[in-house]
Amino acid sequence: MNPQKIAIITDSCGDIPRTARQKYPIFVIPLTIRCADGEYQDGETISSEEVYRRLATELPRTSLPRGSAFDRALDQIRAQGYRRVIAVMLSSGLSGTFNMMHMKASLTSDLEIRVFDSLSGSLGTGATVLQLARYIEEGVAWEELLRRAEILIANTHVFFSVDTLEYLRKGGRIGRITALAGSMLQIKPILTFHADGQLNTAAKVRGRKAVTPRLVELVEGCLAGHRRYNLVSAHGGAPEEFKGLESALLSAFPHYDHYDTTHLGATLSVYIGPGVLGAGIQILDDLA
Repeated sequence: MNPQKIAIITDSCGDIPRTARQKYPIFVIPLTIRCADGEYQDGETISSEEVYRRLATELPRTSLPRGSAFDRALDQIRAQGYRRVIAVMLSSGLSGTFNMMHMKASLTSDLEIRVFDSLSGSLGTGATVLQLARYIEEGVAWEELLRRAEILIANTHVFFSVDTLEYLRKGGRIGRITALAGSMLQIKPILTFHADGQLNTAAKVRGRKAVTPRLVELVEGCLAGHRRYNLVSAHGGAPEEFKGLESALLSAFPHYDHYDTTHLGATLSVYIGPGVLGAGIQILDDLA
């Protein structure tokens, strides 16, 4: 039920599965990916698999969604009779998408729009969007939804490993010496989002086999005695290893309210390449 006619906007870096987009009033704005042969729209005209293929010969670039993409989403929302909108966008520490959505909201008078910085990306942003969608379906009132959005963002913790540091180096995120040393030593960094929305190293392990148990440990550290939680997981170009991660997570944390899983989208794949494993938890103790 959605008697208040509330919709949710997010960007393609939330990696919302299509099944969820069909079930809930979630509208996704694609980021732009520039390749040697032209521009593509994340999740619409280019996939992460296509990005992996291109990374062998070129380094695509990413940019903010087109202004028309925001306008198109708002037009769709109006056409479907929604009057209020919660927007949850990719971390402002990584992109200007949040600021652009905030500007569009300030120029829109016929819709009541509240814009939130997820301070996260991929499965972190997606976890907040999906839980808000469930609250809307349950009939939670608008002001209470806004309150819960802030709590969800603060209590969502995600971690993801990268198989190689090479793409981060090419994208200017780390230095050449660091990337070379990591490659030679088979160091696999596990990244997370800092409180300010910037990427931060949560741990480093040696070898792929150590990644899954360390991800489980990091999630367990965030649970820390809390009783209610949602569990999330994702992968990018690592389907076989993901089976092991998923099994380990579900075994270690069987008492979740909801478990959501997704594939890493094209935009973030530009910067971290294939072989990504991700896991996270969203604490619900402070929510009714």
